Amino acid sequence: MTRFDFTPLFRSTIGFDRMAQLLESALDVEDVGSGYPPYNIEKSGDDKYRITLAVAGFTADELDVQVKENAVTVSGRKAEANGDRSYLHRGIAARDFRRVFQLTDYVKVVGATMDNGLLHVDLAREVPEEMKPRKIEIAAGGSKGLFGKAKQLVGDDKAA
Repeated sequence: MTRFDFTPLFRSTIGFDRMAQLLESALDVEDVGSGYPPYNIEKSGDDKYRITLAVAGFTADELDVQVKENAVTVSGRKAEANGDRSYLHRGIAARDFRRVFQLTDYVKVVGATMDNGLLHVDLAREVPEEMKPRKIEIAAGGSKGLFGKAKQLVGDDKAA
């Protein structure tokens, strides 16, 4: 597959490096190729989300969930089997994996649970108060504005 080089974008932009990293990680074939383990992403409320991964055969000790720089990484490393087993058919995948999920701003991981072979990673969007929309009251008072001075048009020599 063709690889895109985002180096010129990194060099010529300031403050957009996170967007370039997201583009680069979206095109990264390493995590997309296998499709293992299968997963769901659910929206359970206005600001609540859940990632569910099917991790049959893994114990909680063999799984790792980490958050770093707006990304959740879920990885599994299967412990070595002690006994010699001979399979006639092996349909349950028990291979190591690593899945990375990019998070938008203000989305936090609030917990992870394991139930019946499914790993649930719960997320919540927590927007700071100063970033939320707020209503500005319009005060009556004519053309004086907030600072009590009459409005002056730029370049208007007659007003002063």
